[in-house]
Amino acid sequence: MAMHDDEILGKAYDASLMRRLLSYLKPYRKYVVAAIVLNIIFAAMGPLRPYLTKIAIDDYIIPGDHTGLMTLVGILFGLLILQGFIQYMMSVLTEWIGQKAIFDLRMQVFEHLQKLSLRFFDKNPIGRLVTRTTNDVESLNDMFSSGVVTIFSDIFVIFWILIFMFFMSWELSLVTLAVLPFLFYATWVFRRKAREAYRHVRKHLARLNAFLQEHISGTIILQIFNREKRARDRFERINAEYRDAYMRSIFYHAVFYPVVELISAVAIGLIIWYGGGNVVQDALTIGILISFIQYTEMFFRPLRDLAEKYNIMQTAMASSERIFKLLDDKSIIPDPDTPVQLHTIRGEVEYRNVWFAYNDEEYVLRDVSFHVKPGESVALVGATGAGKTSIINLMTRFYDIPVSTGKILVDGIDIRTVRKTDLRKHIAIVLQDVFLFSGDIKNNITLGDESISMDRVREVCTAVGADKFIERLPDKYHEPVKERGATLSVGQKQLLSFARALAVDPKILILDEATSSVDTETEILIQKAIQRILKGRTSIVIAHRLSTIQRADKIIVMHKGKIRETGKHHELLALQGIYYRLYQLQYKEQIEARVID
Repeated sequence: MAMHDDEILGKAYDASLMRRLLSYLKPYRKYVVAAIVLNIIFAAMGPLRPYLTKIAIDDYIIPGDHTGLMTLVGILFGLLILQGFIQYMMSVLTEWIGQKAIFDLRMQVFEHLQKLSLRFFDKNPIGRLVTRTTNDVESLNDMFSSGVVTIFSDIFVIFWILIFMFFMSWELSLVTLAVLPFLFYATWVFRRKAREAYRHVRKHLARLNAFLQEHISGTIILQIFNREKRARDRFERINAEYRDAYMRSIFYHAVFYPVVELISAVAIGLIIWYGGGNVVQDALTIGILISFIQYTEMFFRPLRDLAEKYNIMQTAMASSERIFKLLDDKSIIPDPDTPVQLHTIRGEVEYRNVWFAYNDEEYVLRDVSFHVKPGESVALVGATGAGKTSIINLMTRFYDIPVSTGKILVDGIDIRTVRKTDLRKHIAIVLQDVFLFSGDIKNNITLGDESISMDRVREVCTAVGADKFIERLPDKYHEPVKERGATLSVGQKQLLSFARALAVDPKILILDEATSSVDTETEILIQKAIQRILKGRTSIVIAHRLSTIQRADKIIVMHKGKIRETGKHHELLALQGIYYRLYQLQYKEQIEARVID
């Protein structure tokens, strides 16, 4: 059974993924080396304290040397201050490195997403891509800031502890380490169980997020059909499954850490039993015995931390696998190596024998050829799925066609030989579904382009009739716009989209069902504005309402991916073909609508 990729855990450790992750630390390798050095110093200062305790007891407390003891206390106090300062510097530095690396990775993911073609977004839900840029990237932060660098601290703490222990008494060291097989076995069981539990937590969390996203978006449908209780019951089941999975993961943690404490207590008991006997027989000093008890308590702490680092590493491997899968996606329409410059254009458009399929051989355009003169207005009509929008998607290079399946020319230049940015700066599109960004009205028209002046914004808004409702707003052109323009009507958003398109003064203007969502009064206003602003521009209009394209210089009738009829409005009516039937059908619907009213 196929599994959602959010549920796939991946390897606990993947060397190739780790090498790729560590490459993000290369720009900061000097700081990484500094952090590692600080960790080594910090790791040595901790195990030094029990050794100083041994010296204090054996050399000063038992002999009664008060002066020497006070000197040692001063040294120990200074050591604690220095250790605290180094720990502060180490924490700041490792967090700084982690945030820098995460910043770079997040920017790379976002820039890569912007380069991908629409073909990629057709197959990948937006919510999943947002998760890659936020949750998955953020989950790597712990690895960069608390995993890669600080893992050296745990390793070197263990290393220094063993050095001090064997230096003082190798026999007592072996007694202490006798419990390690039990610790390793407990850790192995914990890792296996925790890994399985973590997989189930992610699976149920993915289900929970998917359910929430779908049902919050569809709240209006649930309310209309009184399905709130049913949705609540389903959510309760999914939520309970997530809770139970999470509780199982907590269970393994709750068992593992007490087991480690128990093993540590057994080790201390062995030290007291074996070391105490040696002290009684004067084969061992009391200072060494006490320091060994401290070392044992200190020894198991980094081992617990390493188990926690395993969880961080496991999360990082799963997240990095998904992120790099996204970054390795090659669904990018490439720019030519030696692009043709396209500084200015006249607006001539030509399609030559264009074939196009979204999937393999399922062609949505079949041998499409037509020519649009500069400044000419051409309308595309036809039933849903006829291929109208595909024609626009190809001209803007949202999708690309193979060299063997035709050509699309602008001013006689094959658009595949031009950089996408150079091509698109001469083209503006107004879609049926208007997207507005959070911000204000001015920024939604200029899209942050500072070269578009306020006077230009007012000019284009006046041209499309948007100035009338804008001037009535409290802050006018600086009126805040909420997410997706929630505070504006459909007609108002459509007018802003017209203003946005005209603000860049395009030579080619594309209208894709641009007036289908507005009322009749607004449509009349827009049509009057369009007649003025299309002068000197090439326009391609996709329209469902045939009444809006009767003045077009040329009407192209599409059917099942092919051009079936071409001509002016009255010429196509005279043919009594597809266009005539569409016109009669719409006219009949309008008559029946008036009768019903």
